[in-house]
Amino acid sequence: MGHRRRLFLLQENCLRLMGHSMDSESNGSALTLALKYFGTLLFVGAADIVMMAYVYNNRHDVELMTASLSVLFTNLLTVVKILTFLVHKRNFWQLIRSFRRIYPQPQQHADGDGDGEFVGYAYLAEDNKLATMLSRGYCISCGCTGLYFMVDPIFKIIVSNWRGEDYVREMPMPLKFPYDDVNSPGYEISYMYTLFVTIAVVLYASAVDGLFISFAIHLRAHFLALQQRIRQLKLGLADEAAVQQQLVHVVQYHVRLLDLANQLRATYMPIVFGQFLITSIQLGVIIYQILTHTDESMALLRFFSFLGSIMVQLFLYCYGGELVKNEARFELEMQLVARSTLTLCLQSMQVSIAVQLADWHLATPKQRRSLAFIMQRSQQALLIRAGFYEASLENFVAVGYRCA
Repeated sequence: MGHRRRLFLLQENCLRLMGHSMDSESNGSALTLALKYFGTLLFVGAADIVMMAYVYNNRHDVELMTASLSVLFTNLLTVVKILTFLVHKRNFWQLIRSFRRIYPQPQQHADGDGDGEFVGYAYLAEDNKLATMLSRGYCISCGCTGLYFMVDPIFKIIVSNWRGEDYVREMPMPLKFPYDDVNSPGYEISYMYTLFVTIAVVLYASAVDGLFISFAIHLRAHFLALQQRIRQLKLGLADEAAVQQQLVHVVQYHVRLLDLANQLRATYMPIVFGQFLITSIQLGVIIYQILTHTDESMALLRFFSFLGSIMVQLFLYCYGGELVKNEARFELEMQLVARSTLTLCLQSMQVSIAVQLADWHLATPKQRRSLAFIMQRSQQALLIRAGFYEASLENFVAVGYRCA
């Protein structure tokens, strides 16, 4: 179990820092848990109100207004993610448990009992490394972005004092508090509040976004393992009972993966919708800022860094959706009978193709019925869709192209 516990460990630790854990639901009263979890939501959501106040006070200054809108939309998207996690928290924990449960132990793989239970372990091990690398890199990226925003005003204060210049202290983000947030102690209080909001945004983004891309990568790996197990079925053997037992394992594995894919889609539907909608608006705002600050190198650096940050978030969801939908493994393409088949086949259809590549002509009528059941369940495409938005690389490129 220790090996499986390392799956999604980074995301689980981020949630643990925000007070969430798999066992927390059974501890404490419902009222206590509600105040604890939704208190964080209100704490982060209050920052949107402060940012809206800044936008309203600078409604006649387009430059200042757009500067606040970029951060406002990012924080608003985080509120959507926090709210989605709180509402579907049990689904998130259930997904983590399910993927850990079906992930084989290394010693079990080595001691395989011959029923195909752990065929395809190489796919799972390889994609687990990829998921860990992407999640860690994304977490570091979010942390560096937040650190830049928090350190920038402190750095300006230190430089101004060193040069003996007068400097009006600025907040890390464009905010307007209902009190004097320029002089002490108002500035220090506002800065600490902004610091805690930034930490919450980074941790929740790293956890929720990181879980999505990790779930998608692991799901893709399991589909590949399923295809390999289907191709290696020893159909037509004299021991029909053993072959039928293998088919039962394959059918159960397939049904479980389809259920996980549907659960992933249902759980992340609000986030995918919000990610596409808000990112599209953010891109328009940031592109305007870039075009109006072409002669300011530091401002351009900040805008391009922020642009890269929000595009990475959108890319994670589009790439994850593409992994679930598509599978372009070269070994399957070379085995396709029809050369006119598209290079990128739907992931679920690849399972059907794996059945066609198996020795189905040697199967008994009972075995063929099981294979037909697998093919029938494989006809529906697995799409991560929210409203009229579909998480795919094609739409990722389309969003960037239209905003450019």
